[in-house]
Amino acid sequence: MGNTPLGWAAENGHEEVVELLLRRDDIKPNKAGEDGQTPLFLAARGGHEGIVKMLLERDDVDPNKSDDEGETPLCCASWKGHEGVVKILLDRDDIDPDKADDDGPPISLAAFFHHEGVVKILARGGANPNNPDGRGRTPLWLAACSGDEEMVKTLLGLNAVNPETPDYRGQTPLSCAAENGDDGVVKIFLGRDDVNPDKPDNEGNTPLRYAAFKGNERVVEMLLEQDNVNPDNSNKKGQTPLLWAAGGGHEGVVKMLLGRKDVSPDTLDVNGQTPLRWAVETGRPEVVNLFLERDDVNPNTSDGKGQTPLRWAVVSGSTGMVKILLERDNVNPNTSDENGKTPLHYAALYGRVEAVRMLLERDDLDPNKTDVDGQTPLSYAIRNGNTRVIALLQPQAAATRSMD
Repeated sequence: MGNTPLGWAAENGHEEVVELLLRRDDIKPNKAGEDGQTPLFLAARGGHEGIVKMLLERDDVDPNKSDDEGETPLCCASWKGHEGVVKILLDRDDIDPDKADDDGPPISLAAFFHHEGVVKILARGGANPNNPDGRGRTPLWLAACSGDEEMVKTLLGLNAVNPETPDYRGQTPLSCAAENGDDGVVKIFLGRDDVNPDKPDNEGNTPLRYAAFKGNERVVEMLLEQDNVNPDNSNKKGQTPLLWAAGGGHEGVVKMLLGRKDVSPDTLDVNGQTPLRWAVETGRPEVVNLFLERDDVNPNTSDGKGQTPLRWAVVSGSTGMVKILLERDNVNPNTSDENGKTPLHYAALYGRVEAVRMLLERDDLDPNKTDVDGQTPLSYAIRNGNTRVIALLQPQAAATRSMD
């Protein structure tokens, strides 16, 4: 179904044609056309103020009628930024300023699309500035998350606005701004007494954790300057900001956090994984070295399955990581996981020739160690037919047996 003649005229801003059509008795001005959009909706979307006025003067036009997506003329005019149309619609006593479409109420739509003037008009017209969309995001949350400093200031200037209303995940406007690295928006929130800079979301993640995860150094620095921010706070999985910074390979943030006395460099998460283990998996040698240079970091810490950082480096095929770890005398190359497999087992199993070579250079390596199935590294190399690994392991295995 296409649009009606009145709909076409309203959409294209032809005032004289609209006026002529409205004089006819057989014209239904509230009849929806394509996608359930009425002539008023189409005029509002186009910003045609004169046509909107004409249609609203009639008793047979419903100003709140939604299209097939649940969008009202006010919603459409709001996200389009048509201030004049929004004013005209709000002058009606029967307009609901908070009626939402599938994407949210008019004031949220205006905030999301950065229409500051429309937000002010809607607020004066009785719209609830804390009204969330379907995902719990308030206009302030949307403005903060998009880095719109002026919009944030405008919304915070409204007395009724709650600066900490979270979205459906429990993430506050400050947390979202911290995650996105919008230090200007973060500064605005940190300057308020009614904002908790350490407020966690539903999973226990704080603004600092979000900033550390994304490597937003300036925001991390700002948050660490706050007396009421715990830099070593763990979420529900036991993951600290340092662990997330290490996992993201963010050297600058890791340095900042390791430079503090109130941050533990070797905290385990619920899976028994340390920040070093996460850094190794990410494969950033400069970050790994920051941990290995410390006396209070145990490079052999195993996770819940007995897997050490060295084992992870071998399995991932990161020759550089294996080299860095094996250069440390305090890294044990013989540590077994829950299956009794050592890093050498995995190097042989996965055909990591260089890793096998580097492991065999260690004087303290046991090349004949068996796993829970009684298999040696050489056994796996033979099973997989990896001749290069076999050639490396056979002399070592024979030499070790002869010494025994």
